[in-house]
Amino acid sequence: MTNSPFRLDGKTVLISGAGGGIGRTLVESFHAAGAQVVGADRDPAMLEGLPLTRSVIFDQADAAATRAAILADIAANGAVDAVIANAGFTRAEHLGQLDDAVWASEMAINLNGAYALTDPIIEAMAKRGSGNVVFISSVNALQHFGNPAYSAAKAGLIAYAKAIAVERGGEGVRANVVAPGSVRTPAWDHRLAANPNLLDNVLPHYPLGRMVSPQEVANAALFLASDAASGITGVTIPVDAGLTAGNLRFVNEVLRAK
Repeated sequence: MTNSPFRLDGKTVLISGAGGGIGRTLVESFHAAGAQVVGADRDPAMLEGLPLTRSVIFDQADAAATRAAILADIAANGAVDAVIANAGFTRAEHLGQLDDAVWASEMAINLNGAYALTDPIIEAMAKRGSGNVVFISSVNALQHFGNPAYSAAKAGLIAYAKAIAVERGGEGVRANVVAPGSVRTPAWDHRLAANPNLLDNVLPHYPLGRMVSPQEVANAALFLASDAASGITGVTIPVDAGLTAGNLRFVNEVLRAK
């Protein structure tokens, strides 16, 4: 144990979507920083092999079941010190593919479920006088890259984090957001198998010339959840290889092409 403000020794952190591509890296990173990690996901099998103190099982698309599972965990174990609201889901789509069912589905897991997950935890944190929330949103919340329903839901997380930061700050609760760009997880494997040249169209948009890794997303979340960020609340940090800094493709294809 050290006195480094980046350490989380003695802290308990709940991570949702813990069995996914980003989630597993979040778990490993927070565990390595000294935290006791509570893994939340919809299927216990997805959590196998992870260094967890305990697990909480629920489908975040079901807000009532999510809230019930979290309330039961708080009743049994008390409030965690931090929650990383990571679980989410989307499909590649544009406005022409959007309907009421798609909209409702995207809102259910990405916004409504995230609220049901964090609201009871934040309430318990506020009563205790300390706590920390980090939402994993998306660059889609900052600019439009397709996926309109998902984008609206992820933008909602940013507004919600600001509400927590402003209204719960006096009770010792911080809330911040990480907004990843394209992350190289196994979710890309089937797309690349179907189209090996897919990245030829993706990477020219990124100033760093690559996608970001799950570890880079986890590093940002770990920073925001640690005492190293003790004076930071209500902010959004893009982890996007420069995507939202500007339009590299426009520079290259219009200005440099002259």
